Amino acid sequence: MRKFFAFLSGTLTGAAVGAVMALLLAPAPGEELREQALQRMASLRQEIREAAAARRAELEAELARLRGQGTSLAE
Repeated sequence: MRKFFAFLSGTLTGAAVGAVMALLLAPAPGEELREQALQRMASLRQEIREAAAARRAELEAELARLRGQGTSLAE
């Protein structure tokens, strides 16, 4: 589980750093560059929220399954 979160964290961090570097190194006017950076950050935030919600749903389903097993073992 920790390896997954470490991988996900590294991937998202790398994507964010890469996006910022690409925007900073691209030839574009300052205002346009700032707008692109803000849009990309909003997009990344949305992706992170969706990934977190999906993972939470997986973990809640697994927890419910394990609780069901615990109940059946107690009987």
